[in-house]
Amino acid sequence: MDSGYEDYQLEAAISKIFASEAAWFVTDEAIQILGGNGYMRSMGLEKVMRDLRIFRIFEGTNDILRLFVALVGIQYAGGHLRELQKAISDPISNFGIVMGEVAKRGKGAVGIGSGNSLAGDVHPNLSEAAALTCKAVDAMGQTVEKVLIKHGKGIINEQFVLNRLANATIDLYANSCVLARCTKSLNEGVESAHHEEMMTKVWCNESYARIMDNLNQLKNPEVLDNFKTMAKISEAVCTKVAPVQGNPLGF
Repeated sequence: MDSGYEDYQLEAAISKIFASEAAWFVTDEAIQILGGNGYMRSMGLEKVMRDLRIFRIFEGTNDILRLFVALVGIQYAGGHLRELQKAISDPISNFGIVMGEVAKRGKGAVGIGSGNSLAGDVHPNLSEAAALTCKAVDAMGQTVEKVLIKHGKGIINEQFVLNRLANATIDLYANSCVLARCTKSLNEGVESAHHEEMMTKVWCNESYARIMDNLNQLKNPEVLDNFKTMAKISEAVCTKVAPVQGNPLGF
């Protein structure tokens, strides 16, 4: 925004989701650490928690923003697939495009990604963390493409799928932010640089695990069947406007 860019809706949505949920998590953990004292008004944390709760609702609920992040994020992939379809329909005229895609998919099939494309943009100490992020980006691209091929325009109704894609996207964006921040600190030799480096490495390692877990769920038939079942459960509850099952105590 400070650089004059006008299209920052996606970044703003991700930042809002991440900040509001991180603030809630940190405050909840702080109260847990303090035990009973954390619940007391004198500590001030109970007010912070009450005030924070609204931020996941105001300025667009985080649930709706996740759908926005996923759908806007896959628009490019959708456009790319449409161009590829056109190229395949006339392979002679678009031989370069088609062969480029064949080569890319061939590398992906044998586990060869795009490599560490961030190596030149991060501090050498963060090279491995950056490589994990690049690996996650490759996996994200492959998953989005498969999801679009499978669902087409119907993807807008696949909220369980979109939620997983959004979570992976948020983690990827956070990775780029912490890598950039820590690289700046290391390059400038600030006092906290080593501490930030440790935090960045832990974040990127755990973030990679979360990203891959979210993406792998979208390939798991059992998980996908559960998504369909949960949708049916939700429909039944909405139809009845109450829990469908009876209360075990009889009221």
